[in-house]
Amino acid sequence: MTFNEGGQFEGGRVRTRRGGAVAGGGIGIGAIAAFLIYQFTGVDLSPVLSGAGGGGGTSQEQEGTVADCTAEEANADRECRLSATVQSLDAYWVGVFDASQSQFVQPEVYSFTGGTSTGCGQASSSTGPFYCPPDQGIYMDLGFFDLLQSRFGASGGPLAEMYVTAHEYGHHIQNITGVMERADRGGSGAESDSVRVELQADCYAGMWAGSAATTVDPDTGTTFLEPITEAQLADALSAAAAVGDDHIQEQSGGSVDPHTWTHGSSEQRQRWFMTGYTEGTPQACDTFAAAEL
Repeated sequence: MTFNEGGQFEGGRVRTRRGGAVAGGGIGIGAIAAFLIYQFTGVDLSPVLSGAGGGGGTSQEQEGTVADCTAEEANADRECRLSATVQSLDAYWVGVFDASQSQFVQPEVYSFTGGTSTGCGQASSSTGPFYCPPDQGIYMDLGFFDLLQSRFGASGGPLAEMYVTAHEYGHHIQNITGVMERADRGGSGAESDSVRVELQADCYAGMWAGSAATTVDPDTGTTFLEPITEAQLADALSAAAAVGDDHIQEQSGGSVDPHTWTHGSSEQRQRWFMTGYTEGTPQACDTFAAAEL
């Protein structure tokens, strides 16, 4: 997707953390271990990001925020694109909650490199993008988007990156609406609550994408994005397929075993994204009411 020419995005919405390193390039045990399988990829990517998380011990982080940027910069720069995408998501979801007369709370969003501390424990680049329910934070190492292409075969493109962000934002929606609390996220399998949580987040991402070209930036009075092209939509679907459980298992050299799934197949992830994209309602995204996924 392309941000509309002349758009302006205020700085400060996305926080940056640089230079944090975690021993061994992995994540700390404890609370974070309990939700590792609910993260976007569902796998530990440290073998392909060797050294990305740093070596022995934790180093001092440098904190800041993403600065003001223009639509032109958002179309070219990943960190600006993340900030602009989050602001588009904010505007979209506050509208959905206003329509339902429910209270909306924005998530915190962090762009980090190396490692960082979270409300779920210590995390590293090797964990991929994730949402932490205790601190209501979305954590993104933007190098993951290169990995989507090189390791998992996604076609890339801006909408593919925005899909990842929108998926994690969808987990925030699930958290503040009680879905995560009600779901039994301890199990696995093609029909498990774990899979239903992830597919609903995909559907929520599709809801945003389907409305992004008509969502108005309250600061400028113009829409955030130009209409999605077929090629851009194909990029988002390629990203969804790349992180399907069956595809990850195949890429890892193993057999496809639906009993171990926590995120859903490539076909399911694409289909539920498109359900949100075409239907555009939370009711259509109720994966827990679906007889079949």
